[in-house]
Amino acid sequence: MRDRNWSRRDLLKASTAVAVTTLFAGPVRAAAPPLSSVTPELIEAARKEGKISYYSALELNVAEQLGKAFEAKYPGISVRVERSGAERIYQRIAQEQGSGINAVDVANSTDPAHYLDWKAKDWLAPYLPDDVAKYFPADQFDADGTYATSCAWMEAIGYNTTLVKPEDAPKSYADLLDPKWQGKIVKAHPGYSGAIMTATFVLSRDLGWTYFESLAKQKVMQVQSAADPPKKLLLGERAVMADGNDYNLLLAKDEGKPVEVVYAAEGSPLIIVPSAVFRSAPNPNAARLFQSFFLSAEGQQMLVDNYGLRSFHSQVKEKPGHPPLASLKLLKSDPAAVLAQSEDIKAHYAKLFKV
Repeated sequence: MRDRNWSRRDLLKASTAVAVTTLFAGPVRAAAPPLSSVTPELIEAARKEGKISYYSALELNVAEQLGKAFEAKYPGISVRVERSGAERIYQRIAQEQGSGINAVDVANSTDPAHYLDWKAKDWLAPYLPDDVAKYFPADQFDADGTYATSCAWMEAIGYNTTLVKPEDAPKSYADLLDPKWQGKIVKAHPGYSGAIMTATFVLSRDLGWTYFESLAKQKVMQVQSAADPPKKLLLGERAVMADGNDYNLLLAKDEGKPVEVVYAAEGSPLIIVPSAVFRSAPNPNAARLFQSFFLSAEGQQMLVDNYGLRSFHSQVKEKPGHPPLASLKLLKSDPAAVLAQSEDIKAHYAKLFKV
């Protein structure tokens, strides 16, 4: 992977004093913005703009369905989805902003560290939907109102039940190092996926790089996105995944597919997916309306019901049959530390796995 034009190291020179006490803590610049409701005036202004450019690291089918639901609720406003991996979205936005190209309205990344960078560069517009202020925990939105958690999931272990018996399945990250799994494991890459960047940071912090050094000796199939390992399990190309989105396997299991999710004994990395409106958005009113819909009970419940994602909106019900978030042992990240270490993490990982 080549270094991006805008390096996280550049940001650290100006923000080494940032202290993170919650998921989204950061330097306070001003009082929180007033709560923003969806008004007839906002809807009319958004319809005059007629479109929105939505950059998303969510899976394409999820992002497109979100766009279609918004279009159905607000006829006359079209959503153009630009889907890619979080790290590539980060690079693209940096290049566009650096060149004075105002193309992105709303961005959705699976790497919360990106929002610390964008906020420090003053690229994000303060916009706090009233649903967020009323129904979200305080640690799931920025105190200055520049971003909020749109959804979450866990990176999990998983296996194909036609290839692995339940009694033989790995129950922990340590179990993945058993020689019997050599050549049978698939995992995703932190250089492409923001979710896997977060998971790699968490596991290298909690288990040490010696875990990855040992895992790299297991002849692991390397893929890009966090959505790819579940697909390889379903195809039977590998028996076990070392990481990957838990919701993909949960939904496949709901459909009767031969897969099982394992939440590791050591804990599972929690993946937080923020969303933000850009200050230079070419369609600022449509962007704000979309952000309000995305974070509303309606938008959040759709993501939970249709795609098995998790929501922090207190009025949203969890999907029946899926393990409640509160029942899981979660490994939480530190976005400021990810911001500081990401280039080193990618380099170290690439050296170990030779990809």
